[in-house]
Amino acid sequence: MSAAPHPFLEELIAFATPEETKADLLAARAAWFEKHGEVFDEDRQLEQRMAGFLEHYACDRVAPHFGKTPARQRYEQALREDVPERAAAFRSLTETIHGIFEVRRIAHGEVRLRGLFSGITWDVTERRQIVGLAVGNVLEARLLPFGGHLHFSASYCFHPHEAAAQIKAEAKRRLKAGVAEEAAFVHDCAQRSLKVERYRQIAVEKIYDFAARKI
Repeated sequence: MSAAPHPFLEELIAFATPEETKADLLAARAAWFEKHGEVFDEDRQLEQRMAGFLEHYACDRVAPHFGKTPARQRYEQALREDVPERAAAFRSLTETIHGIFEVRRIAHGEVRLRGLFSGITWDVTERRQIVGLAVGNVLEARLLPFGGHLHFSASYCFHPHEAAAQIKAEAKRRLKAGVAEEAAFVHDCAQRSLKVERYRQIAVEKIYDFAARKI
């Protein structure tokens, strides 16, 4: 899977990361990777993790110099300065969906996901065959609305199929316990995903043993 066909995402990220606000970018990066798991040059997930941070920085995080997310700031600017089609495209980047999902169906050109915390079902346009993804698997992803469809961004994290049942059970437990903070759970699972790659001698089920560290 690779970046979605959203022609304005790179433009938004460039808008969100000018040289004059580099100090804020660096502070936000440190905070993000402290929660999400630090990556190194040799990590296979490096590219996806960096993409995930930049998407978070542009689409989700309120920038102190704007008082709103860069996506919202760029959309409001587009309303004043751009043609309606560009404004609509930037508006869609204020409506991205980031979370952890279960794969419910894989059909030609489409993947059906269900949010583990929201319970909402999303149909995502994906015309390529996704190697290693199967019904019942769990992944972290950002969904980009564009052209009347949802598309995967470049910031996905596949969790091992051996851990899918544990992840779904823990999400259900947190919902029942009233501690359903999806962002915190996404970060927790992302850190475990890195451990799977780095400590291959340890069983996947042990790495995703949420009972060993209850909330």
